Order: sequence, then structure tokens, then C-alpha cells
Amino acid sequence: MDGIDVALIRSDGHFFVERGSSIFLAYEKDTRQRIREGLETASQLKDRTTRPDILVDLECELTELHGRAVGEFLDNNSISTGEIDLIGFHGQTVLHRPQYALTIQLGDGQKLADQTGIEVIYDFRANDMLNNGQGAPLVPVYHGALANNIPAELTDGKAMVFVNIGGISNITHVDSDGCLTAFDSGPGNGLIDQWVLSKAGLDYDDGGKIAAGGKVIEEICRRYLSHPYFELPIPKSLDRKDFEPLLDDDVSLADGARSLARLTASTIVHSIDQLPSIPAVIVVCGGGALNKIIMSDLQSLASQIGTRVITAEQAGLSAGAMEAEAFAYLAIRAKLGQPLTYPNTTGCSRPVTGGVSALPDFA
Repeated sequence: MDGIDVALIRSDGHFFVERGSSIFLAYEKDTRQRIREGLETASQLKDRTTRPDILVDLECELTELHGRAVGEFLDNNSISTGEIDLIGFHGQTVLHRPQYALTIQLGDGQKLADQTGIEVIYDFRANDMLNNGQGAPLVPVYHGALANNIPAELTDGKAMVFVNIGGISNITHVDSDGCLTAFDSGPGNGLIDQWVLSKAGLDYDDGGKIAAGGKVIEEICRRYLSHPYFELPIPKSLDRKDFEPLLDDDVSLADGARSLARLTASTIVHSIDQLPSIPAVIVVCGGGALNKIIMSDLQSLASQIGTRVITAEQAGLSAGAMEAEAFAYLAIRAKLGQPLTYPNTTGCSRPVTGGVSALPDFA
């Protein structure tokens, strides 16, 4: 909910991926507040086509902002509209309830196509759910393409894992033969963001600076780790509201942030027990890669099972741009009719493509 990432790639939709530049454009504080309100409204919905007025207005606003972001990116890089084949537009998730085959992302693909003059691929998750999938995570197929280009000395011929730490953390296991296994591993930054907002009015713990001044309260970690989600078989996925916010009044700001950072790291390492093999290396991307306390805990816990933890940058990739790159890649695969999800990544009954195409109306 912090802003918009725009990233450029060129790809054949398979193993050739040429990564370009990227930008991040932060949402204004009022926009972030309207998204929070939208999450509350959406939590009551039973139908993904329903749009109460607050969500109609928010969808319009977010689509307009994405259009401006594309325009700014192209201007900054002296790229013309005609040089871009596709935009992969994920939109803002406001509800994800896989147990009810219900997922809602705000974003008007046709409006964005008209605004930018570029074909837009959007609504990536619905077809997976129509085929009995969880609708998430979607990024693993891109992780698989990236793994094919990772220097061999990083993995020594063994499996590797990509972890994206956003509001929720998701994990992709790429076996030495390229086979993918993926699922949501647990809370990412979401609980920390909620905690520091409620206690200090801050949107996030910048670099883990707040957590650095606190201590781990083991009872908080134990409470969250007892959640039944962690016992479910894979594949599986989460909504950010599946875990209740930390509300302990007697816990200090720093101790709460520190405990939740440990929780994020712990759930990732515990998730390795459900993977086909222990990876040689974990490559971390997403906002959580910037939290030094999460990274330190993750490195410490993973070292106990003989796994090395590095950031995407240390692997020659981009932690911040990877998810935006992934949806550009998924747009290409959707355009080519290639699968986006597989039984071992979302639980779908067969490999399925997805996405909806919107062509700009030049009339």
C-alpha cells in the first residue's frame, strides 16, 4: 500500500529476460488512508464484481495514478509509447479469500489502456481460481526464469529459494531441474506496518530502526506461530487480514516491532520444512529486504540448516523492482497463452494461463 513500482523488461516469456530500469512512486498519505478504508469495505464483500461507491472512487483514483506513473517512467527514460508492447497491471488487492475462490484487485484495465495508449493485461488471478487454484502466489514462474540465469556458484547445483517479503511473505522453491514449488509462508511487513501505525502514526519501520531498539518477546511469536495456517498442506495462500494486528497495550513500540520482525523471519525458515529440499541459498526481495532486523534474523535462523541468505541485489537482481518485473513477464506469458500458474504453485488442477487484455480505444 506504499506506492507504485514501474519496471521495464524485454522477454520471450520463457528463460530470456532482459531487465531494464525501474522507478517507485509513493502514494500520498491521503491515498494510503483511502486504501485502508477500502480494505475495510472490501472485507464485507461476497462477490468480486461488487463495487460500493468508496471502491469505485478508489479504483478510479488508483488507475489514474498508475497511468501517470507509466507516463513519468517513459518520460524519465526517453521512451515513446510505441516502443512498449504491453503493460502488466496487477492493481491493488483489497480482498483475497481463496477458500471462497474470491479475490479482488482494484484497477480498471481498459481505462489504463485508454489513458496510456498501450495494451494492458490485467486481472491475473481469476482464471487460476476458476481452475481450483489459490490465486496466489503468481510470481513463482518469474522466479523460475530468473533462477535459470543465476550464477552457478551461488547454488552449487542445488535448489534455491526466492522469498518476497511484502505485506505477506511468499516463497518459491526452484529445484535444480527447474521444478517450482510455491506458497505464502506467513506475515511479511503487514503486521509490522499495522503496529507502528497504531503506536506511532508511522507507515512502516524504516530499515528496521525501531525494531533495532527492542527485544524479542517470545510469547508474541508463539501466539502467532500457533495459527492453524502453518499446519495446512501446500500450496496455500493468505490475505493480509488472516492474522490479527498486534494489540498488546503493555508492549513497547520497539519490542513489538522487534518481535514481529523475528516472527517474519521465523515463518520463512519454518516453511522450508514443507519444501521438497533444503535450498543452498535464499534470495530475498520486496520491502522486507530493506529491514535489517528481518534480514539479520533470517540469516541467523537459516544458517542453522546450512542455508545462505542474500538480497536480490547480491544475486545481481533488484529487490524493489522484482514484483513489477514479474507482472510485466506474466503479461507477456498471458499474451502468448503460456501458463502463469501450476499445481505446485497455486494448487490449480492443471497449468493455466490468465489475465485479460484491454486494447486502447483510439476512437
